[in-house]
Amino acid sequence: MADGRFAPSPTAPLHLGNLRTAFIAWLAARSSGSRFLYRSDDMDQVACRSEHELSALRDLQALGLDHDGEVVRQSERAELYRDAIDRLIANDLTYPCYCTRREVLAEASESIAAPHGARPTGAYAGTCRTLDRAGRQERETSGRAPSLRLRSEGSVVSFTDRLAGIYEGEIDDFVIRRADGTPAYNLAVVIDDAEQGIGEVVRGDDLLETTPRQIHLARLMGVNIPGYLHVPLVLGPDGERLAKRHGAVTLDDQRAMGRTPTEIRSVFAHSLGLCEQNEQPSLDELIKRFDVARLPREVWVLPDDMASSVGP
Repeated sequence: MADGRFAPSPTAPLHLGNLRTAFIAWLAARSSGSRFLYRSDDMDQVACRSEHELSALRDLQALGLDHDGEVVRQSERAELYRDAIDRLIANDLTYPCYCTRREVLAEASESIAAPHGARPTGAYAGTCRTLDRAGRQERETSGRAPSLRLRSEGSVVSFTDRLAGIYEGEIDDFVIRRADGTPAYNLAVVIDDAEQGIGEVVRGDDLLETTPRQIHLARLMGVNIPGYLHVPLVLGPDGERLAKRHGAVTLDDQRAMGRTPTEIRSVFAHSLGLCEQNEQPSLDELIKRFDVARLPREVWVLPDDMASSVGP
């Protein structure tokens, strides 16, 4: 049994791509007799809104995707993250970084490709790794607040994804605490998944390249490392990543066009090879049919007739 979860950031209503991934995560958990948990990754209190969390829960309920236990919110778990960061600092595994995001991206574009495995987009070049006390003081005097980075020492991590297969990546010195003091995603997700006992993480394959970072950090922290199932993204009719500009991209949009949640769920199931077109099997039947080996390995393009319009 491998408990699963769905952990969106409530910064906007869920679109059909998010909901399709949640559907896969729910099926993966339920088909193995496991729990399915809902976590709100609401760390960014500026961008996150409680109404988006509520709408996400309503959408899942409408599709019949129930969850176990109470909703867990990152915004209520600051002490867990702080304790983890303090342990990493105490073990001399971190250093302050004064680089801006623009500087990091500029240096990353000029760096030589990693000799071992892939490097995540925008991988840090290590500019502040060897700064001495005087160098740090100079930057702080100029008004730069530091983020906190993990010393990776060029580690390489390989893992086997249930759909993507073997993936290997070199670890950069990634941020574990932002300059404003907020714990970074890669730290929070490792702590959350371990503390909640998550056995398998199902999410979009746009996060595949950062997974080696999370595995590396989990090893350093001595916490459980879940299995992974990264699924291809949903694209708009124009072949670009699904977004509001593609028209009717939310469940409410589809309802306004006359489609029921059951019909949408069946469209998802057909796109995953779990039913014939226009067939509407029950959730119990879909659980029985679910098989990772049958999942498509290519992106799914939202059909033209599901988008009301394509904006500029």
